Amino acid sequence: MTDPTDPDDDSMREVVERSRSGAPAVGEAVRDRFSSDEVFQRIVAAADEEVTSGRRELFFSGVAAGLAITITFLLYVSLTAATGGHPILSVALYPLGFIYIIIGGYQLYTENTLPPVALTLERLASVPTLLRHWGIVLAGNFTGGAIGALVLSYGGVFSGDAVDAAIYVSSGGFSVGFWPLFFKAAVAGLIVAGVVWVGFASTNSVTRLLVVYLAFLAIPLGDLYHVVVSFTEVLYLLFVGAIGLYGDGITLYDGLVGFVLPVLLGNTIGGVVLVTLVNYFQTSEERLEEARFEGMSRRLTVPEWVFGRAAGRSYVPILDATEATLFASEGHRIMVPITNPRTDGPIVELASRLASDHEEGLVHIVHVVQAPERMSLSAGAGRIADVSEEGMAGLRETAEAYDVDVSTSTVVSHRSFEEVFNMARRTRPEAVLMGWGEDQLWNAARAERPVDELTNQLPCDFLILSETDLDTSRVLLPTSGGPDSRLGAEVASVLSRTAGAEVTLLHVVDGPEDREEGESFLAAWAEENDVGDAERIVDDGGDVEAAIVREATEHTLVIIGATEKGLLSRLVSNSLHLDVIHDVDASVLLAERPSRRSIRDRLFGSGRREAGPPRAVIEREPDGSSGTDVRRRRDDESDADAGAPGEPDEEDGAEDEKDDDDDEPPEPAVVTDHDDPDEDEGDEDDDEPPEPAVITDHDDPDEDGGDDESGEGGDDGGENDETSAR
Repeated sequence: MTDPTDPDDDSMREVVERSRSGAPAVGEAVRDRFSSDEVFQRIVAAADEEVTSGRRELFFSGVAAGLAITITFLLYVSLTAATGGHPILSVALYPLGFIYIIIGGYQLYTENTLPPVALTLERLASVPTLLRHWGIVLAGNFTGGAIGALVLSYGGVFSGDAVDAAIYVSSGGFSVGFWPLFFKAAVAGLIVAGVVWVGFASTNSVTRLLVVYLAFLAIPLGDLYHVVVSFTEVLYLLFVGAIGLYGDGITLYDGLVGFVLPVLLGNTIGGVVLVTLVNYFQTSEERLEEARFEGMSRRLTVPEWVFGRAAGRSYVPILDATEATLFASEGHRIMVPITNPRTDGPIVELASRLASDHEEGLVHIVHVVQAPERMSLSAGAGRIADVSEEGMAGLRETAEAYDVDVSTSTVVSHRSFEEVFNMARRTRPEAVLMGWGEDQLWNAARAERPVDELTNQLPCDFLILSETDLDTSRVLLPTSGGPDSRLGAEVASVLSRTAGAEVTLLHVVDGPEDREEGESFLAAWAEENDVGDAERIVDDGGDVEAAIVREATEHTLVIIGATEKGLLSRLVSNSLHLDVIHDVDASVLLAERPSRRSIRDRLFGSGRREAGPPRAVIEREPDGSSGTDVRRRRDDESDADAGAPGEPDEEDGAEDEKDDDDDEPPEPAVVTDHDDPDEDEGDEDDDEPPEPAVITDHDDPDEDGGDDESGEGGDDGGENDETSAR
């Protein structure tokens, strides 16, 4: 008969008995609270969700918070009248409105002195983005407070002693000086921001509720001031006639400037300086490893941090380090966004030829799926990804035939065109090759926010293919030496080696007298750009586009460097003055290199590429030959890579009207990767954004591929081989 006693249990018992104190001598301690770094990570994750909210969402959430503050004012006044102004009983229900706000997830200005500021301190959001967020939330709070004050004053909510109590309570701050108001409000700001910090540090709802109640109870008990409550009180006094709109006596101006303003400043300084900065500096340098994984390139530069979009980016999405490491060790990688796996084979084939010239060439095929506006991204992402993977099987075979590695991903987004740039920034390919036409992707681009912020600072080289029975056997490369023409030369050189393409260089000069100088220029340029064996043609007719059309009849592919301001934005707006694209029967490949605009140009210039004549096709370098110069004025040396002529655009005024959304970050997308074997699913967190990007490996045999849902986790690890990333 077997002894039921487990030997391991006996061993454990002996160890415990040997412990002097009687405490277990084995096992490990499990912390029951978050470290300061973990609290900070939770706050930043929540802030990332908040700053990605649209103006309408933020504003009406702020309105809801302002209306909730009206409840606080109502209960404070009612209990003051009912208890005869008892110092404790009269404020017993004061925190109720704030509890509604905290539990309901409404946007209150004083709460936002912590999460968005933490994001800004990490240089993941710019100062203009922070100010935009504050402004929208504060406007919503004041609107909600004004509506509440209007209802309380004209709706007959207060009667009898309650009316006198309301006027008494609301008038209390008018007799306090500016600086006492400021410092009282600063302490209140400290309390509110502290509530936010402790709320993220708490592990259960009961603790959070208790902290909220006691903390906000301290505001009336300590005779402190909250800006939204103060604003509501001032408007109530105005509506009941206790103060005038203007004239003699106390006016609305006195209430706003002498009362509300110092409270606003105090709440802001108290929350930002006394809580956010202090708690920020008590965290360690590893508080946000994911956001700093790529070093300074993953954070805003100082000019971007200060000036926002005027200097480049205004916001950096929070990314799980997993997506950055997916391609960290890879060689020359070309990203190929597609919209239809059945028809985009030629684009993948061209990308494969280009990648095959490199020892570690890789083609990353990204199927971009435009989701309907009302569709929940997380609901059907897994199903879409499965269908997408099946559809890309043929494209994978096409690429593998060129002896290159292949990676496939699926992006499901409401902003599909923008997600192409987001993915390029996250995965850092050497080039992006995409098709051009009236398809889902380009149509979506025209419906999305202005693309200038995307196209003015490209993350890598961009190649746009207008394909007509793609044939790379005879390549025509017009050039006058611009940076984008050099990119075209690199492509032509690769095609000559991998596809045996015959390359012809075309250079246009003003007349016969410039031919000799043009020939010298073209010969030197060809040697410099590794196309010395190419046939060279110098056209002295002076008409650039006519020369291209004439020579293109003998060629199957024409490669043209970007010559107008913002090639991609021009393609989106159908304002690209490059008629040669439509006039030739051959396929056309447009090439654009990332621009390098100075901070001065971005702040005081047009924010886009230099304007120039409308028929510009070939760009000449300042030191080039004296042939046709299609530019009216030359960019300075620091802007040489960015400048390319176009025409003064009548649309600029219209585009400027859209700048309200310039600092509004993009909506998250669902990204499914079909290759990475090491992906994990982040633990779902109620405090995380609801629809983060999701990366799933469908090639891993151990993966549970049916999962659709994922939350965004602060760590890259989980249980189901699925990783969420933003």
